[in-house]
Amino acid sequence: MMQDDRIAALATPLGESALAVIRTSGEGTLQALSRGFSRPGTLQEAPGNTIIYGWLQYDESRRVDEVTVAVFRAPRSYTGEESAEIYCHGSIPGIQKIMELLFTLGFRQAEPGEFSLRAFINGKMDLTRAEAVHEIVRSQSRKAQSLALNRLSGRVFEEIDRVKSRLVDIMAAVSVQLDYPDDELPGEDDDSGYVRSLIPMDTVQDAVSGLERLVSSYRSGRLYQQGARVALAGQTNAGKSSMFNLFLKEDRSIVSNIHGTTRDYIQAPVVLDGIPLSLYDTAGLREVDEIIEKEGIRRSGQVIENSSVILYLVDGTNSDKSAHAFDEKQLERIGELNLPCVKIWTKTDLPQCAPAPKGFLPLSMISGEGFDRVQQAMMEALLQGERLAGDGDLVIDSLRQKQLIDDALDGLQQALTSMEGDQPLDIIAMDLQRSIRSLGEITGEVSSEDILDRVFSGFCVGK
Repeated sequence: MMQDDRIAALATPLGESALAVIRTSGEGTLQALSRGFSRPGTLQEAPGNTIIYGWLQYDESRRVDEVTVAVFRAPRSYTGEESAEIYCHGSIPGIQKIMELLFTLGFRQAEPGEFSLRAFINGKMDLTRAEAVHEIVRSQSRKAQSLALNRLSGRVFEEIDRVKSRLVDIMAAVSVQLDYPDDELPGEDDDSGYVRSLIPMDTVQDAVSGLERLVSSYRSGRLYQQGARVALAGQTNAGKSSMFNLFLKEDRSIVSNIHGTTRDYIQAPVVLDGIPLSLYDTAGLREVDEIIEKEGIRRSGQVIENSSVILYLVDGTNSDKSAHAFDEKQLERIGELNLPCVKIWTKTDLPQCAPAPKGFLPLSMISGEGFDRVQQAMMEALLQGERLAGDGDLVIDSLRQKQLIDDALDGLQQALTSMEGDQPLDIIAMDLQRSIRSLGEITGEVSSEDILDRVFSGFCVGK
């Protein structure tokens, strides 16, 4: 990505629509764009944050499209550079013609995330906000979008910066003492008291607590952003398709008392408590020789093995001992997968249904009685002891951020251990400096080409 280039990209999906938006940015953008605009002087002289009407054209006899152009003067633009956004008709051939015209005017196709990368380089946002932009675009639920907006507003940056600033203040005092070791602090007769006067343990503990709160939010943040895979498993006629329809609130999966009705898995998206789920109705598990159903069971097994949580259903009206033995065997296999599993006892509305065994949740597909408890148990299995985040909570979902916070925490905990063990000041300083460096990488104050490539390469073109 050459920072001196003028770049252009479609910022809206390529498809038939009323309008499309094409972004441009770079030094000399307005002058270059004016060469293909019907009112070149007006465009070049337009103040920032104004919109100009006209035609994009090669010349008056070869017009491309009737457009409006939003003008942004540096540094008051998304990228911090001179920029323009073209609002044109949402015709695929029209969009293609406009892009071809821009390329002849000296623009090149922007790389994925290049607009946001330039915004970061020009000081318009830190890396936590840049990642939040990507997370907003990828949000699959209102809750995920709301939490990403919190991050875009700078709340993660503010918390990281608060912790880092306190550590930097400590390191400033430590550095002076390391540079001038003969200047002993007054009133300090022993080394441990001398170190603690430079490095207040309560300040370090406060930093640890703040970072631990952020790390603990990662699981729920990841669930809100990326969702989870939920597999409905069990023998034939256990009620999987009925439960699938109960989740979706529609008759999506065929329900029948004929064994083997679902011969392959069926997938559908559903949002529960703001968490996007991929729900799978799998083929009934049983021993068969019929080749098609056997293949469906094999594929369903792959779905189950790659799920985030398994809902295993058992028909409470089935008194066949061999069937119960089969279920026990399947549950043992699921246990070996080390995946969360919620065990459900179905058809409790029928008079011949036996009482639910210990560890099973009773459920009636007809009345829905017990379904709320099943959903609650499923969410508990997904969260693994963490709580659901509220709209105003500070939550992270970036693996990069989590790994760096973990590294910063490790450095602080090592520093605390060294202080308790009366280790030399220079050893403690190395751990503190490591924590500060990791926190700096989170916001982008400390960065490398590899880090920036990892953050921005996953963005869509036009962002």
